Amino acid sequence: KDMFMKGIVLRPGQKLDKTMAEEIAMNYNVILNFEIEKKEPEEGKEEDIETILTKKWNDIYEKEKDKLAPRPPVVTIMGHVDHGKTTLLDKIRNTHVADKEEGGITQSIGAYQIEYNDQKITFIDTPGHEAFTEMRARGAQVTDIVVLIIAADDGVMPQTIEAYNHAKSANVPIIVAINKIDKPNANIELTKQQMVSKLNLIPEDWGGNTITIPISAKTGKGIDELLEMIILVAEMQEIRCIPEGKARAVIIESRVDKAMGPLGTVIIKDGILKVGDDFISGSTYGRVRRMINDRGESLKRAVPSTPVQVLGFNDVPNTHSIMYVVDSKEEARTLAEKIKEKEEEKAKGPSKRHVRLEDIMQKMEEEEKKKLNILLKASTYGEIEALRNAIQKFENPEINIEIIHAGIGPVSTSDIMLASASDAIVLGFRVKADSKALKMAEAEGIEVRRYNIIFDLIDDIKKALEGMLEPIQKEELTGNGIIKEEFKIKGVGKIAGVQVNEGYVQRDGGVRIYRNGGLVADVKIKSLKHYKDEVKSIEAPKECGIQFENFEDFTKGDELEFYKHVFVKRELDLEQKTK
Repeated sequence: KDMFMKGIVLRPGQKLDKTMAEEIAMNYNVILNFEIEKKEPEEGKEEDIETILTKKWNDIYEKEKDKLAPRPPVVTIMGHVDHGKTTLLDKIRNTHVADKEEGGITQSIGAYQIEYNDQKITFIDTPGHEAFTEMRARGAQVTDIVVLIIAADDGVMPQTIEAYNHAKSANVPIIVAINKIDKPNANIELTKQQMVSKLNLIPEDWGGNTITIPISAKTGKGIDELLEMIILVAEMQEIRCIPEGKARAVIIESRVDKAMGPLGTVIIKDGILKVGDDFISGSTYGRVRRMINDRGESLKRAVPSTPVQVLGFNDVPNTHSIMYVVDSKEEARTLAEKIKEKEEEKAKGPSKRHVRLEDIMQKMEEEEKKKLNILLKASTYGEIEALRNAIQKFENPEINIEIIHAGIGPVSTSDIMLASASDAIVLGFRVKADSKALKMAEAEGIEVRRYNIIFDLIDDIKKALEGMLEPIQKEELTGNGIIKEEFKIKGVGKIAGVQVNEGYVQRDGGVRIYRNGGLVADVKIKSLKHYKDEVKSIEAPKECGIQFENFEDFTKGDELEFYKHVFVKRELDLEQKTK
């Protein structure tokens, strides 16, 4: 009534914020005890259902350590394209699939299980290390061991380094398989040298601790030894699970089948999944109507590390989400709806907050975490080494700087996914970032900074570590294009005929010129024309003529990246993103 007289209408049972509660309490001389309020989740910080379920499972692990049982290892094979990942998986599957009775139809469900020396091993047959890291980014690490495959005739390639860094940041044991030893130009010793120099992995026979097996996926040579080593590493790692009770699983593939509806391939992490179990998986839910293994057989129950295709989802589940068995269909529906509401709120609100360079010191102080993860991209190996050496000079006992990946070429979506999983910042030197990667970075809340001068990059890191970095301007990409033609106009100079592919180009902006992925020049625009008219800006998909300021060394096929600088002011409230 008092608040109504002041023009504020309150409903019975309405939640009050702290300020209003204090004002009402003062009117009635009541002292509020905000200890009670602390037990309530703060607005925007309410623990979501999946976090609660994760904590519940972690508590079970802690309380029932003596009841944990070994489970078969889950293995992912990673490496450079054409180094034999698929051939190796096919060879293992065709040679060692346990049950070969009549009527067992082999089918691809994204994973399969073999039996070797009475021990089971599960292999994930998913494409590339991007999927591997996306699982980690979503908190669903399913892999226990990584087999890094390197071709003996090709050696360590850029994607080999990238795959290794993804596996290393996941903190899982790595076994190296040197493939294609049957080829006449295979050089195992040279491959091992490259392992040491490029990956810092020292093979066991060279006095290191990296298990290295020469194999031929084509002939099958060395595969038995590889499987023995996988079992040995699994035993040393003591891979354990909760063997009984309600199941928890990771979804590694999902799709819609015309006849069967939404399907999800899962690998059981804990417990036993049974037909008739009610479950949730993110914002989807359902009841297990049928389970099919990789040999096309229907199962009534699936034990830990078994890959099965599950029928009974109400909708297609998110790949790499975690599936939890619950008590009833009503509970599953209620929890899934709450998660869906949260996801919709997150989609409307600001993206998740990762570490940013300008407030790294404050984040470290808040979390008592003196660590800065950096993902480096440059155009040459020489630049990578120079940057690595310069950055490592900042190492001191209080702050640990870790370069989680250093690669050649443009900033890609794979880099953003690794940065998201590792809470890293992405620093690019004289390289471009593709538009998909930048959109993903914005959605994931990952900071991407690019530099053309090494001293600027080093200076920013130095200032960040001193807690002194104050952003004064922000670069905004406006679009990209490609040079289709070159024109020489007497008395004017050389003009580039440009196709604008995305966004727009403006006359008072800047442009970076790339050739074969490497930076050629970063220049200003002297003249921007649409046909014969001088214009302020041109939008995609139009064509235009551009004269660059003091630069004519361009050619047909060069890629262009258009940008402008926006001056910004640092807000005092560091909890919010810099604007």
